Amino acid sequence: MKRPLIGVSGPDRGGLAAWYALRVAIRRAGGVPRRITPGRPCDPALLDGLVLAGGADLDPELYGVPRQRLRELLREAEDEARRGQTSRWTILVAPALYLARRLLSTRHPAGIDTARDTLEMGLLEGALRRRLPVLGICRGAQLLNVFFGGTLLPDLAELYGEVPGGRTVLPRKEVRLEPGSRLAAVLGRDSCRVNALHHQAVDAPGHGIAIVAREPTGIVQGIEHEHLPLAIGVQWHPEYLPQHPSQRRLFSALVQAAASR
Repeated sequence: MKRPLIGVSGPDRGGLAAWYALRVAIRRAGGVPRRITPGRPCDPALLDGLVLAGGADLDPELYGVPRQRLRELLREAEDEARRGQTSRWTILVAPALYLARRLLSTRHPAGIDTARDTLEMGLLEGALRRRLPVLGICRGAQLLNVFFGGTLLPDLAELYGEVPGGRTVLPRKEVRLEPGSRLAAVLGRDSCRVNALHHQAVDAPGHGIAIVAREPTGIVQGIEHEHLPLAIGVQWHPEYLPQHPSQRRLFSALVQAAASR
């Protein structure tokens, strides 16, 4: 029996640790991994399944107000403040100004990979059109949500407050799964401990996207599409948790779904 070909998206530069870990996980599950980058594209028609791997932030213009409009909002509010006016409009948009400054700051744009954004949007469109199984990891889960019209929280630091974000490759963050969800069935658990290597997360879910896992703070840790055969996104990195059978089952479910097409 032919082993299913599983595409693994990634950047042209970097991301090798994730690629090697994913390659091992997919091979262990019975699949054949193929690395796909902007410089090494692949026709989705050749694939049997797709993994959208972690990495750089998505371009905010994919899920929010374009940067030019953000600049205009900032300029208007700052001009009004200099004139000593405090209108109802200013009060209403004040919470958005912090977000605007974060999106327009120089902290993250250098890490944005628009070529990868374009590649993965195309891969995902092709995969879903052919109803291929899809697993989104970290950035990949966020991209899955954005593809269906959802939004992201661009920086979690302010939301965690006094609760540590727990950024670690070790499984120290508790995640609670929605009973009856596909993700809970795949993992075979109603809760688990996972790693955390992200500073963004899903905010509003896209069309057909269900939120099926959260951490105790309420931050989204898992999503799935309600009407597709298998389209799951997890905010953590299961490829770095091969010692846990429940995490290996994510890759087994993907490969089995790919093989049964």
